[in-house]
Amino acid sequence: MIKVYPAESRYHADYGWLKTYHSFSFGEYYDPNNIQFGPLRVLNDDFVAPLRGFGAHPHQEMEIVSIVLKGHLKHEDSAGHTATTTFGGVQRMSAGTGIIHSEVNPSATEEVNFLQLWFLPEVNGLTPSYERTTFDVAKMKNALLPIVANRPSSREIAHIHQDLTIYLSDLEAGKEITFTQPEGRRIFLFVIEGELTLNGETTLHRRDSARITETPTLGIASKQGTRFMLIDLP
Repeated sequence: MIKVYPAESRYHADYGWLKTYHSFSFGEYYDPNNIQFGPLRVLNDDFVAPLRGFGAHPHQEMEIVSIVLKGHLKHEDSAGHTATTTFGGVQRMSAGTGIIHSEVNPSATEEVNFLQLWFLPEVNGLTPSYERTTFDVAKMKNALLPIVANRPSSREIAHIHQDLTIYLSDLEAGKEITFTQPEGRRIFLFVIEGELTLNGETTLHRRDSARITETPTLGIASKQGTRFMLIDLP
């Protein structure tokens, strides 16, 4: 079953320095029917103005992934980690028993746009940790490139404490790829740019998403070209 969530159905807030779009209940937005999809608890599409950001704040018992789409994002945390990420990089933070961190736009001129995802961990009580990895953007071309996984197979893939894999893909116009998974698992798909069609029937456009169950084989095609994120979830 494929359930489509149009981009305009997301909760939107504009704070001047921050423009944000929430795919799930978060902050002042609460919908008891839209809390999570499997262990995926949060997907925020954030646009942060130059030299602004989220000051030091605490987290516990959550796996937090940030994927920068444009600009630069600077991370600092109470464990002493400092890193700046741009497109082609991903950061994963395991909040575990508790960590304080900040996420800011270090640029004086350029807005940063990034996706922040929160996942429930497999187990609670983990030691807080942070990891930043980089991947070869060219490998996204007409393929599903894993960038975060529970069992990473290379140093380009960040490790996450949940049975999931996050893929990015750049699909050229007229191309198609197929994703298969065991029965009982689910897929979350988010269109970053362009448009795509699922199993020849369901079309999604920029920033639309789909929550997919009972579909062990998923065909993904694009007439105009697309960049998208696919998450294989339990």
